[in-house]
Amino acid sequence: MSLEDELLKQRLNRIREIEALGYRPYGRRYEFTSTIPEILAEHGAQTAEELSPEVRLRVAGRLMTLRHMGKAGFAHLQQNGERLQIYVKKDAVGERDFQLFKMLDMGDIVGVEGYLFRTRTGELSIHAEKLEFLSKTLLSMPEKWHGLEDVEIRYRQRYLDLIANPEVRKVFVTRARIIAVLRRELEARGFIEVETPMMQPLYGGATARPFVTHHNTLDIDLYLRIAPELYLKRLIVGGLERVYEINRNFRNEGLSKQHNPEFTMLEFYQAYTDYRGLMDLSAELLARVAMEATGSGVVEYLGHKLDFTRIERFSMREAVMRFWEGEGCPTVEDVSDPAWLRLHSDKATTGEALADIFERHVEAKLIQPTIIFDYPVETSPLSKNKPEEPAFVERFEIYAAGMEIGNAYTELNDPQEQRRRFEMQFAMRERGDEEAHQMDEDYVRALAYAMPPTGGEGIGIDRLTMILTGARSIRDVILFPLLRPEGPIGLADQLRQFDQP
Repeated sequence: MSLEDELLKQRLNRIREIEALGYRPYGRRYEFTSTIPEILAEHGAQTAEELSPEVRLRVAGRLMTLRHMGKAGFAHLQQNGERLQIYVKKDAVGERDFQLFKMLDMGDIVGVEGYLFRTRTGELSIHAEKLEFLSKTLLSMPEKWHGLEDVEIRYRQRYLDLIANPEVRKVFVTRARIIAVLRRELEARGFIEVETPMMQPLYGGATARPFVTHHNTLDIDLYLRIAPELYLKRLIVGGLERVYEINRNFRNEGLSKQHNPEFTMLEFYQAYTDYRGLMDLSAELLARVAMEATGSGVVEYLGHKLDFTRIERFSMREAVMRFWEGEGCPTVEDVSDPAWLRLHSDKATTGEALADIFERHVEAKLIQPTIIFDYPVETSPLSKNKPEEPAFVERFEIYAAGMEIGNAYTELNDPQEQRRRFEMQFAMRERGDEEAHQMDEDYVRALAYAMPPTGGEGIGIDRLTMILTGARSIRDVILFPLLRPEGPIGLADQLRQFDQP
């Protein structure tokens, strides 16, 4: 029998011993008076003299340390990422509860009733007077001094990661706070939250390859949405003039530190504004989110101090001139010259060439929060042209730490021009671009009922959370990132071999 099997057998046997004492190994409802974080916040600064033994507390949590000392012992309970010591003395809890205490393993979940005091070393603790058993762990916890360090296990067994590494919990609390702030700020400006289909007969709203599924009853293929954009703009046509959705998108693309095939976006659309209005709104939103999520508008990310209270703005051509490195720094004339653009890129059109040069030479250098605006029409089939420069559209992207975190534009609301753009995308698809848009005739029909001038934007929640929490990989801010299947675990067989007749 392996050591793992032996430990499992011991813990299964311990269940029977706990039952013999009159406890349920998997208990029921437990009414606690305070959470451990609340106790630490309220009493953490009090001296031993200020703590009253008359105040009784009931707490619950997971045992993270155990130390037996004859007829007494210490343990630490963990709840909501915080730990509190308990002191268990036989004379105080009685014979039955003390026998239970001696049977506990790290990872078990218990309830404790008692009063607060400070030990001789000054540690705030609960002097236990009653114990309640709530749930038995059958598997061993990670080694206490090093926590859970294996990245593959951390992502695959996020439940264990959250138990063993309290700092991980803080990342996801911050993520929830980011979303809450964005919701509050948008709703304060008159936006309403809506829901749009996640399975779509036509995919659109972005350039990406979709995941395909099949509906058996209708006998049709459907696509997991790559973006909710075209549905949200249909709602603008219908008179919902300020809408937003915090949505899950699915793109059949590779994995990297910045990409996960399933990710979360905030998308919002506002009638009677344009991309300039959204630039100002974006600057306000990001500054507010950074302040409330981290306590400061300036955050540190991988050794850089990023200032979200001052977001720089450059056109795409200005950015190429500003951040170009090496010989032959381009001039205004160069970045507007088709010959120069094609000299530095093998893309088919001058607009595609400019975008390619920007991606290769500029993106990674955009460390400070920066807005890049005025994109080539070839890269933006849903954006409105600049009146004075039809080869470009009124679009901007937001960058920070070398990553794109937002994308916005003045929405194209001319149905005839939209049809022509879709046809342009179809030609790109014919040349082999698998991510080019399809023709969405119903969307063109919606535009034919007149959509007001509109600005729309998407902000990547995952990448924004990475920056505001200092995470190096997008997988660190997604609770359950996509991984290869790990193969048979074998736990069911292990449990089966110890079933009692």
